[in-house]
Amino acid sequence: MEFGGNEIDIKSILDKYLKHWKWFAFSTILTLLGAFFYLRYAIPEYEASAKIQIIKDKSASSELSVFKDLDILSGAVTNTEIIDEIEILNARSNYKSIVKKLKLNLRYFVIGNIRNTEIYGSDYPFSINFLGADSVTNKSQHEFFLKILSSTEFSYSEKEDDTFKKYSFGSNINTKIGDIILVPESKLVSFYKDKLIKVTVDPIPSVVESYRAKTKISLAGEFSNIITISLTDSEKQRAIDVINELIQINNDNAVKDKKAIADKTSEFIENRISEIYNNLSSVDETAENFKSSRGIADLGSQSNVNFSQSAASERQLQDANIQLSIASSMKELIDGQEGYDIIPEVGLADQGISGSAQRYNELVAQRNRLLESSNEKNPVIVKLDQQLEGLKKGIQSSLNNVSNNLNLQVNSLSKQLSQINSRIYAAPGNERALRDISRRQQTTESLYLYLLQKREESQIAFASASPKSRIINSGYSADIPVSPRKGIIFLTAMMVGMLVPFSMIYVTDLLDNKIHNKLDLEKIVGDVPVLAEIPKIGKKEEKLIKNEDRSVLAESLRILRTNLDYIFRTKKKNGKGNLIFVTSSVPGEGKTLISSNLAMTFSSTGKRVLLIGADIRNPKLYTFFADSKNVDAMSKPKRVVKVGLTEYLSDQTLEIEDIINPMLVHTNTIDVIYSGKIPPNPAELLMSDRIGELFESLAERYDYVVVDTAPLMVVTDTLLISRYANQILYVTKADVTEKKVLQYPLKLKKEGKLKGLSFIVNNVKASNLGYGGKYGYGYGKSLKKWWSFS
Repeated sequence: MEFGGNEIDIKSILDKYLKHWKWFAFSTILTLLGAFFYLRYAIPEYEASAKIQIIKDKSASSELSVFKDLDILSGAVTNTEIIDEIEILNARSNYKSIVKKLKLNLRYFVIGNIRNTEIYGSDYPFSINFLGADSVTNKSQHEFFLKILSSTEFSYSEKEDDTFKKYSFGSNINTKIGDIILVPESKLVSFYKDKLIKVTVDPIPSVVESYRAKTKISLAGEFSNIITISLTDSEKQRAIDVINELIQINNDNAVKDKKAIADKTSEFIENRISEIYNNLSSVDETAENFKSSRGIADLGSQSNVNFSQSAASERQLQDANIQLSIASSMKELIDGQEGYDIIPEVGLADQGISGSAQRYNELVAQRNRLLESSNEKNPVIVKLDQQLEGLKKGIQSSLNNVSNNLNLQVNSLSKQLSQINSRIYAAPGNERALRDISRRQQTTESLYLYLLQKREESQIAFASASPKSRIINSGYSADIPVSPRKGIIFLTAMMVGMLVPFSMIYVTDLLDNKIHNKLDLEKIVGDVPVLAEIPKIGKKEEKLIKNEDRSVLAESLRILRTNLDYIFRTKKKNGKGNLIFVTSSVPGEGKTLISSNLAMTFSSTGKRVLLIGADIRNPKLYTFFADSKNVDAMSKPKRVVKVGLTEYLSDQTLEIEDIINPMLVHTNTIDVIYSGKIPPNPAELLMSDRIGELFESLAERYDYVVVDTAPLMVVTDTLLISRYANQILYVTKADVTEKKVLQYPLKLKKEGKLKGLSFIVNNVKASNLGYGGKYGYGYGKSLKKWWSFS
């Protein structure tokens, strides 16, 4: 596959990860086991929820009623009212009442080996009574441990690993938050016998904020008046209890607000009834005295026209006086208020004033409830104050206007009535005086009856007061926890299990600057041939191969031999052309192993083979053969030890036969020339003409001459003799040789200093073997166990 001109070998990328499949399997199994134990001991969380419908008061009215009738802004008003209800539901005072009622600041735990089990509600083995002041207890944090010894005794300690002191149930225990008394629950105390129980006491304000944060209150729909309340808790019954209590407290508060308004209205009406009753009694007494003093029993009828007109005007004047009296009383009450207090809702003909008064009372009730858990600087209360001030000014302005209009109406009706009465006054004075008394009597009586009616209406309104919300679904929680979720946890664990080895392999590969197999080497050296890759061998394995050896090492060396023969056949023109130099970048990359075994593979074909140790600074060849079993020297031991290449180059009297050591390795015979003693001037010895004559003579005598030379990047020895080589095998070591090091031999080849250059990869892991490793050699034993991860 190619992208942007760059070829991407997807298969090789996949193989890079798939060959480490055991690491992926191990990591995935490990993370899944971790997820299993996490789920086994994690504390589950349950979600409880409820739905309520906000019931709007049909009697409520406001200045926007005309817009509601026209369906203008109705949605916005409704939405705003529901949002206000959500804020009221979520008030801190509500949660404070819930925490105190359900005692949520007290938590009981049974201590376990790994996970503690919480006790809640009806399962409490005992109850706690605090003798200290509530102001101290409610703001304190404390924990203690106890063991129930029997139905009457328990041991107590404030630290789990501290000494426990024995107490009896009902006795005082002195703590830092004051004295406490433990009262047992007879049915459950025996169940928790000998179990270690931890009790925590948390400050109520922090518990309140905790539950406020955990409780979610939202609209069921954009324009819906249904509210959804949900809460997540480790105890599902506790979550249900909190939600149900929140709904109940909210409804109770609404009823209390209506009761406060009704009580205030009743008080105002009672005061007015008492005052008007005295006036009515005085008018009745005046009429009685007048008739008695004048000896009047019954007056004759007056003119039908005059009386009809007078009666109609008088009724209108009475109605106007009643409205004016009520408006004046309300105006005096509002003007005399300091701060904000509930005002009576006495029905005036003006519906705008009645609606404003009702809205004003609702805001006052909401403000008083918020002040229970806050202060007047709270932004919500400041906003309510602004609304109340506006409503108050509006009501005052409306009352002024109504009073002015009623005064004008009263003056007009009085003038009209005086004109009518001027005709009636022509009648006897007794009749006129009695009429005046009767008019005052009727006015006072009408006002008295009106107030009695309003008092009854106020009490009926309170008696029929209903909660502001209707429960659609009470608190409910499913048995399946919402956290932790097994599916997501296991899926996440599996992904992490796959991601960890993937990331490690990716980062390792990204930072990797080493070669690992033949494929890596071929990408770097380009057209320079890579003849073979030699597998990694164990410490206990034989380092020298045998004739019948079918191990991976032997087969890879046979591949190397075949490739060299092919190169020799294509290049050979004159002479044998059989000098093979083996070198590397630095010591320890395996050139001695390669050169020795390469000589063995050539010898196994019946060829005459010579192995030369040309690394005269750090000779390894003698030690290599000396450490190997089944190697017999067919020459004198002293020559093997004392005479070698350096002696031959420095001593002109020595012949080639003097330094050749015939060796029997297993069943193969090879000749070996050891390096000899380490000379003081190795470079000068290798520059002598005698080395060239040696190579030329040996090339004629042997079918193959394998030369183990010095590392190329460490010393200059190999470059001094490289011109004599027909083929240079450059040994690299898998997982050791850096990629940038290979630029050095490639540069020398480009400059013509290394001819016949080819590469070998040594010490390749079985999992990294290139072409040969893909299919296997088919004979040798496995180089790794089934459980190996590399």
